Amino acid sequence: MTFEDFEKIRVTIPTEAGIYKYIGENEEILYVGKAKNIQKRVSQYFVENRQTAARIKAMIKLTVKIEFAVVPNENDALILENALIKKHQPKYNIRLKDDKTYPFIAIKNEKFPRVFFTRKYIKDGTEYLGPYTSIHFAKEVFNTLKTLFPLRTCNLNLAPEKIAQKKYKECLEYHIGNCLAPCVAFQSETEYNQNIINIRQILKGKFGDLKLHMEAEMTKSAEKLNFELAEKWKQRIIKLKDFETKSVIFTPSLNNVSAISLYSSQERKIINYLKIKNGVIVSTRNFIVETKLDETEVEILEHFISKFISENNEIKEIIIPFELQEKFENIKITIPILGDKKKILDLSLFNARSYSMSLIVDPKYQKRRADFSILKELQDRLHLKELPFHIECFDNSNIQGTSPVSACVVFKMGKPAKNEYRHFHIKTVEGPNDFESMREVVYRRYKRFVDENIALPNLIVIDGGKGQLSSAIESLEKLGISEKVPIIGIAKKLEEIYFKNDPIPLYIDKKSPALQLIQKMRDEAHRFGITFHRDIRSKKMTYSILESIEGLGSKTIEKLYKEFKYIENMKNAEFEKLKMVLGMKKAEILKKFFEENL
Repeated sequence: MTFEDFEKIRVTIPTEAGIYKYIGENEEILYVGKAKNIQKRVSQYFVENRQTAARIKAMIKLTVKIEFAVVPNENDALILENALIKKHQPKYNIRLKDDKTYPFIAIKNEKFPRVFFTRKYIKDGTEYLGPYTSIHFAKEVFNTLKTLFPLRTCNLNLAPEKIAQKKYKECLEYHIGNCLAPCVAFQSETEYNQNIINIRQILKGKFGDLKLHMEAEMTKSAEKLNFELAEKWKQRIIKLKDFETKSVIFTPSLNNVSAISLYSSQERKIINYLKIKNGVIVSTRNFIVETKLDETEVEILEHFISKFISENNEIKEIIIPFELQEKFENIKITIPILGDKKKILDLSLFNARSYSMSLIVDPKYQKRRADFSILKELQDRLHLKELPFHIECFDNSNIQGTSPVSACVVFKMGKPAKNEYRHFHIKTVEGPNDFESMREVVYRRYKRFVDENIALPNLIVIDGGKGQLSSAIESLEKLGISEKVPIIGIAKKLEEIYFKNDPIPLYIDKKSPALQLIQKMRDEAHRFGITFHRDIRSKKMTYSILESIEGLGSKTIEKLYKEFKYIENMKNAEFEKLKMVLGMKKAEILKKFFEENL
C-alpha cells in the first residue's frame, strides 16, 4: 500500500478506540495493533519522508488493505488484540518465547478433587498453582502435600449417589495409608475439602493459620490420650515447618506484586517476570523476545504487560524499570528507586541477564538451534513450502502373517512426541496386505483430523516404496486433503525417497542429518509397531492359558491382564494382592493352578 493509496481511505478510518489489521495477499494477516484513536495511530505508519524502519516499510509494501474494529474502550481493545494475535500469529507482531514449560500443581474441578503434578495447562475448570521454576522443588512440594494430606489418586466418579449405592470398594492406596477412602464413605466430603483448603494455603505461602490448627489438633488428641494420632499431627507439623523454611521469603509486607524487567544485548532481548504473594516468591519465568518492526524497549514492555494482564485477572501491582506511554486500568504501576521493591526489580533484572548469558553456552539452546537447522535442511531437500515442525511416520507390522497392525509415530521439532504415538488394529483387511493396510490406517488417522478440524502435519512419511505411498495418497485424496499436506515414501534397500506423482526417487547423502532424521522416524515407527505386535501375540497366549482354568471367565481374565500385564507377574503376585483383585474364591483357584502347572 502506498502513501497515495492510504490518503484515499484516511477519512474512512474511525477515530474511536479499537484494533486495526494489516492484510496482505490471500487474506494473510500481517499485523494486529490496538489504539485509543485508530485513525491517528494508523496514520503514523504513512507519514511521507518519515525515517521509517526497513521492516515497517516491508510490511506496508505487502499490505493490500487495512481492516478495523471499534470497541467500547481501550481495555476491550487490549483483550481483542491479544485474542487475534494468539489466533492468527501475525508475521510482524512481537513474539514472546517462554524459556520452558514449567510444572504446576493442579487441583481438579470435581467432587473430592484430585491433586496432581503436571506440565499441561488445560482450561477445564482445573485450578493450577504455580508455576514452579525448579522441577525438583515442585516434586518435593507435591510429595510433602501427599504426606500431610492423604488424597485420592483414582479417577472414579465420586457422586454422592454412587457412594451411597456402594458402587466402589477401598483399594490398595487405602490399605497402605495414601488415601482415606472417600469412595466408601470412610472420609466425608467436608473433611476432604478441608484438606484441599489447607493445600491451597500452603501453596500460596500461608502457613500461620494451618500451623495453629495442626497444633490444636495435636493437643486435643493428646488430651484424649490418643497418643498415636497426636504423634501423627506432630510429624505433620515438623514436615510443614521444614517446608516453610525452604520457601523463598522476600518481605512479608508485599502481597500480589509482580516485577517485570527487560534485559537487552546485541544478541537478544529477555523479559523476566517475578511474582510475589504474601512475601513469598512463588514463580519466576523468562521470555525470549522476537521483535519484528524494530520496536523500542517501551513498546516491547507495553506489549508484554498487555498480554500479561489479559491472562491474569488477579494482578494488582506491577513493578517495572522505566515509565511507559500506555496506561493500564485498575493496575498500579510502580517504578521504584529505593527499598524492597527496588530489590525485587534488581533481582528480576539479574535473572533476565543471567538467562541471556546462559543461552550462549547452554547445550540445550545450542541443540535447539541444531534441530532447527536439520529441519531447514529437510525442508530444502524435499522442497517443502513450510518448515516440517510436525512430522508423522507410518509403518505396517505383521510377523509371519499374523495379527497385522500399524503404527504412527509423531515427531515435533525433530524430536519424538511419544504421547501422540498411535497404534492401529487392521480392521478391514484379511491377511498380510501392506498396501490395503496402509490405505486403511492413513484414512482412519486423518479422517479424525478432518472431522475435528485438527491442524494437519507439515509432512507425512510412509515406510515403504511406491506401492505403500500410492495407497496412502489415495486415502488423502478420498479425504480431500492430498494437496494440503506433503507426503513421501522411503524404501529400505537404497534409502530412496519417493514423491507423489514422481516415478524418479530422490537419493540423499547417507551422512545428511536430514536423511538421518527420516531414518530415525522410520526405525522408531518400526520399533513401536513391532512392540505392539508382540504385546498382542503375548496377550493372545496369555488369554489361551487363562481360558483353560475352570472358574475364570473372560471378564476376570481381562481384569487380571489389566492389573498384572503378564503371566509371570500374576504367578509371582502376593495372595493378598490377588484376593483384592479377584476375591477369595477366584484367587485360590488361580494360585492353585500356578502351583500345579507353572
